[in-house]
Amino acid sequence: MSRFIILFSILGILLLAGIRIIFEYKRALKFRFGKYIKTLNPGFRWIIPFIETIQIVDIRVITFNIDSQEVMTEDNVPCSIDGVVFFKIYDPERAVLEVEEYKFAITQLAQAALRDVCGKVELDTILSKREEMGRNIKEIVELETKEWGIEINDVKIKDIQLPENMRRMMANQAEAERSRRARIILALAEEQAARKLLEAGKLIDQSPSAIKLRLYQTLSNIAAEKNSTILFPFPEEVLPTKKKKSK
Repeated sequence: MSRFIILFSILGILLLAGIRIIFEYKRALKFRFGKYIKTLNPGFRWIIPFIETIQIVDIRVITFNIDSQEVMTEDNVPCSIDGVVFFKIYDPERAVLEVEEYKFAITQLAQAALRDVCGKVELDTILSKREEMGRNIKEIVELETKEWGIEINDVKIKDIQLPENMRRMMANQAEAERSRRARIILALAEEQAARKLLEAGKLIDQSPSAIKLRLYQTLSNIAAEKNSTILFPFPEEVLPTKKKKSK
């Protein structure tokens, strides 16, 4: 009797040891004596203990950082650039069987592609066209990862570190550009004001009453600032007036 109890206990332990729960966002590759058998879908699964093993693969979008890379741009400016890669495994079997440590392989590909792409363009292009640089890196990495059953969703350039002297030069350049724009705007304002004054002068010249009203308004503005006495060295009648045309 004790032998049957021991046998059933061993069988129960083996049954419990072979139970596997696979989550919805994962897939499991089953191996028997080291040979790939099939891919297990999510749910309750059982494998033969000590004979079969499984390797879990996450099929969600995975994100990892590209370590900061020292890059020499086409215009010989040294800078440190880092980024982030988004990828997803659409074929777990190939991702495990075709490449060893696919995460490490993608990391190395992304770093090499970043140095290659950013080293072929000038610094201004990198600063102003980050999205385009990311797409170029994505295309290079994706050429290799397609063979591994991995899709590169996106590559983003996060940060660009420049030398201190280059930062000062760019700040001076930006300040000079803002000063140039301010002077141009001021010159345009002066030009527009001069045109409006010319038009106003022509309108005032057409009416003697308008000249007087403008004179009184100017005097009123002067008197509003502080108490003062205004003297006219000539009578108002000597102001220029428009002569009436003889019939």
